[in-house]
Amino acid sequence: MVAVLAVLLGGGVWASVAAADDPVVVHRSDRMMEMPGARIDTSYFVGDGAGRRPAVLIGHGFGGSKDDVRAQAEELARNGYAVLTWSARGFGKSGGKIGLNAPDAEVKDVSRLVDWLARQKDVLLDQDGDPRVGVTGGSYGGAISLLAAGHDPRVDAIAPQITYWNLAESLFPDGVFKKLWAGIFVTTGGGCQRFEPKLCELYQRVAVAGKPDDAARTTLQALSPSSVAGRIKVPTLILQGQSDSLFPLGQADQMARAITGNGAPVAVDWLSGGHDGGDMEADRAQQRVTSWFDRYLKKDASADTGPAFRVSRTGGVDSTNGSARLRGASADRYPGLRGDVRSIPLTGRTPEQTFGNPAGANPPAISSVPGVGALSQFSGLGVGLSLDFPGQYARYDSAPLDEGVQVTGTPTVTVRVKSTSDDMVLFAKVYDASANGQQVLPHQLVTPVRITGAKAGKTVELTLPAIDHKFQAGHRMRLLLTATDLGYASPAEPAAYTVSLDGGLSVPTDAKLATASAGLAWWVWGLPLASALVAGGLLLSARRRTSAPTPDPALAEVPLQITSLSKRYGKSGDRYAVRDLSFRVEKGQVLGLLGPNGAGKTTTLRMLMGLITPDGGEIRVFGHAIRPGAPVLSRVGAFVEGAGFLPHLSGRANLDLYWQATGRPAEDAHIEEALEIAGLGDALQRAVRTYSQGMRQRLAIAQAMLGMPDLLILDEPTNGLDPPQIREMRDVMIRYAAAGRTVIVSSHLLSEVEQSCTDLVVMDRGKLVQAGPVAEIIGSGDTLLVTVDGEVTEAVVEKVAALPGVETAVRAEGGLLVRLDGASPQQLIAELVRMDVPLTGVGPHRRLEDAFLTLIGGSA
Repeated sequence: MVAVLAVLLGGGVWASVAAADDPVVVHRSDRMMEMPGARIDTSYFVGDGAGRRPAVLIGHGFGGSKDDVRAQAEELARNGYAVLTWSARGFGKSGGKIGLNAPDAEVKDVSRLVDWLARQKDVLLDQDGDPRVGVTGGSYGGAISLLAAGHDPRVDAIAPQITYWNLAESLFPDGVFKKLWAGIFVTTGGGCQRFEPKLCELYQRVAVAGKPDDAARTTLQALSPSSVAGRIKVPTLILQGQSDSLFPLGQADQMARAITGNGAPVAVDWLSGGHDGGDMEADRAQQRVTSWFDRYLKKDASADTGPAFRVSRTGGVDSTNGSARLRGASADRYPGLRGDVRSIPLTGRTPEQTFGNPAGANPPAISSVPGVGALSQFSGLGVGLSLDFPGQYARYDSAPLDEGVQVTGTPTVTVRVKSTSDDMVLFAKVYDASANGQQVLPHQLVTPVRITGAKAGKTVELTLPAIDHKFQAGHRMRLLLTATDLGYASPAEPAAYTVSLDGGLSVPTDAKLATASAGLAWWVWGLPLASALVAGGLLLSARRRTSAPTPDPALAEVPLQITSLSKRYGKSGDRYAVRDLSFRVEKGQVLGLLGPNGAGKTTTLRMLMGLITPDGGEIRVFGHAIRPGAPVLSRVGAFVEGAGFLPHLSGRANLDLYWQATGRPAEDAHIEEALEIAGLGDALQRAVRTYSQGMRQRLAIAQAMLGMPDLLILDEPTNGLDPPQIREMRDVMIRYAAAGRTVIVSSHLLSEVEQSCTDLVVMDRGKLVQAGPVAEIIGSGDTLLVTVDGEVTEAVVEKVAALPGVETAVRAEGGLLVRLDGASPQQLIAELVRMDVPLTGVGPHRRLEDAFLTLIGGSA
């Protein structure tokens, strides 16, 4: 290939990184590369070792940057690849406008990056100017991998993940505008002004019209991998998400059929998660991508690339933490979306049903809420989110199934439709309805279809969303045809729709799919491994200790000091779960950690326990910096996010086994004291699987107290306890701290915190709001309780909050709570009288609940 343009290099910055448990050092070089129309920010990763190696390009998701894929790049570099990441145009530190992977912009940028790789001494060449190179990435980055393979013949293998084949079909399925996802797309990009002008104009035009035009479809199709379908002829690993209303499985099916038709090896993997949330199986996906490149870039014939088709299925719930278990079903061929089909008869209350499209298409039915559908991974467990309004849908049910039916692919149904308007939009979805009346929409997916000329009546075949879902024996398949859906634009004009079925529901199955065994319960094989794991943990912690910061002798008697602690959400660069948090806890204190949901309390506790690693700052316990496996953690007992018990063992046996695993002497356990605290009585001899939630909670607290640790951390310890048990727990914490130990408790029961805690740390949105003794916080801040005659309107609250010298004002029972910041009570009263607020009283408050509400303001 002739290079289009020489790539000019900016100044490079080198860094090195080594995994804690991996001796391979990875060197990173950051540089800005000049491209026509934009400067592109890049990072180049290469591990130690001489000789040339294959290269991999990794693209990032829409709205992200090269920093999002750094961990994956480092892992591939440790596995013997030269890796180049970059921030696409308009993202991160790169310049230019967003062109949605335009051939003459983003795609050309990738070819120029390949040119640069061909000049690197570390990169293996197939011939002069032609490096051995693969491309991978998720979503936006997945599409660029497909486009790069179609536009640049030097690309040797690709692994696109949760991405699109035809962007026009993704955003305008069957001529219906996917308005919420399109809006999220534009907003995530930074707003319309960040896009190329023609794309901004396209979005605004379609959003106003509520439906796409031919020009919009043509533009997005030209930017899609489908536009170069016949030129993608390299080995392709397709990883697509099941929980994905943005780029559903049908997009992966189209790319698989096209690339297979070109004669290239293709494997398809349906992940559990997707753009709507759920488990993205990151570790498994990364391993599979690495193996794929080992086979087709390193030419390692022994590399296991996995089955031609694999789908992740929910296989029950993990009894230790409540999460969904995943199992894989696989086949040696990709069956497509219409494998072995069978017809399921459906009947309705009447064969022909009429329903309405409301004016303005409001209120709309809800199938999924884009980006907030994480519960969809639990659809097989009877959990989901959906809402349909009476009078806006037709319903047809199957008879209760005689046997379970595993649907893998796209169901279809033929319907006769008629409308009082010529333009008709219909939404089709199939629920799994159980005998008790509960219904679940698999992966929260729905199919839209626009029908023109509907006044005269039409017969149409509806292709429903591709799913992998088991309908259990005794359940019904329930087809709903609705007039509205939250995620899509529907006609604003009211209309009456009449529908009837022409045949049954045709569902695809695949008997050749072999589901992996759920395996033995982990305790069956895990217990014999316990000693090996403990030994391994000791070795690992010993290695970590060599690089841990030196203990601070000035803090040797301080149970906890947190300094500038920060933790970001996932891979986000600017969204924090915890940010710049600092506080100190002394011996003998019972510290209450307070804050609304999402304040960052549990994230803070998990970092304190060494369960997750901070992005910044430091935690020291008795002067020792916290690291996973740090020896000082033996002085900490914790109950955070539930405890994992072996359900087949008794409560007493679980506690004994837990203490044995610590390797500490039995006499140090103080197990009888812990059992007295738990108050489980004869239930200690029963299997834990028979316990109620409250009983499990008490057993978990007893486990945390084993060994009488110097620092005890309890996250919502009173959940599931009755009032007498809550009172007993309060007394236990007070007595525990009185003996010179320290307790940190996170709880929503403010009255209990007020009675049991000596000190408080109040958090909101990840930040510290206030810290200090309970008495000071309750009586501090010049917070007044203003009582009024009648209801306080929101307008009055806003006006009071805006007064000079007032920090916050929030509603309270009988009036409002006002926190002063400079104003005197007399000035406040004068202003309230001037505003004609019907005062009945003004005085100081003395409740923690009131103080808490004023401290966090609107976050409550």
